[in-house]
Amino acid sequence: MKKIKNIFANLFIAFILASSFTLPVFAQGIKNAGDNLDPIAQKAGITEGDVGNITGTVISAILSLVGIIFLILMVYAGIIWMTARGDDSKTENAKKTITASIIGLFIVVSAYAITQFVTSRFN
Repeated sequence: MKKIKNIFANLFIAFILASSFTLPVFAQGIKNAGDNLDPIAQKAGITEGDVGNITGTVISAILSLVGIIFLILMVYAGIIWMTARGDDSKTENAKKTITASIIGLFIVVSAYAITQFVTSRFN
């Protein structure tokens, strides 16, 4: 507990020190922003997209994150199960984690499938 308090105290002190050395920044006018950002966007390969493309990218990123979380939970539960050494409480905990992970993944994939089905009917 003392280590955690020290970490938070050090982070707070670092934040205070960092904020005391900041300088004011004066932004350009909004009408000039496109002139500076368009060449950078072209070099990065970014094109203008509509809301549907942006939303699709965000949903894809969130689904990838859910898949990674599912994988981590499954590996964690598998390690707990393999290292249980006959302890029934650890085995049951691992089984509950696996079951909850599968149910969560099923809910997320089902919600995505229903949303995809409904939105495809509007197009």
